[in-house]
Amino acid sequence: MSAKLTWPAPERNKQPILEVLARVVPQAGTVLEIASGTGQHAAHFAAALPSLLYQPTDLEDANLASIEAWRRDTALPNLLPPLRLDVCDDAWPVTHVEVVYNANMVHIAPWECAVGLFRGAARHLVPGGVLLMYGPFRIAGAHTAPSNETFDADLKRRDPRFGVRALEDVVALAAEHGLVHVERLDMPANNQSVVFRRL
Repeated sequence: MSAKLTWPAPERNKQPILEVLARVVPQAGTVLEIASGTGQHAAHFAAALPSLLYQPTDLEDANLASIEAWRRDTALPNLLPPLRLDVCDDAWPVTHVEVVYNANMVHIAPWECAVGLFRGAARHLVPGGVLLMYGPFRIAGAHTAPSNETFDADLKRRDPRFGVRALEDVVALAAEHGLVHVERLDMPANNQSVVFRRL
């Protein structure tokens, strides 16, 4: 049985996210993906951005195995072997990177994981480096769609520490760690792409 996993959501959103990523990344350097999941994004983005090294990471064994399976199947020279990374750790197994990318994590994890994401990005992003986040957010105190409100309630039933985050809280957290909010883009399925830059 293959370790390679394929989930519907990454298949749907990989191209719209790539279009944002391609616009904000530099010509060369390393993209560090936090919580890569199956590896579908990693394989798609690395293929489309051959001048960049792409470093996937995850914490779960099944996801790490799936990422490696995608890497073997694609045989892309710029797609690096996955690393085990806990976003809340004080040390990440990487040096400095030009881009940190994270999709669909901060709402299905305790707030401490969002703190860990920005703390780690502040440590590892080069000056001027980019952090791109993708997922659902509340904006100006409101959900962007009824489906997101339902999703938020379901997340909180599963774990009261989870939930669709207020964009303003995330922007304030970023500022505490020296990252400036650059732009927000509406994405399919009532999600957002949010771009930050390290000072």
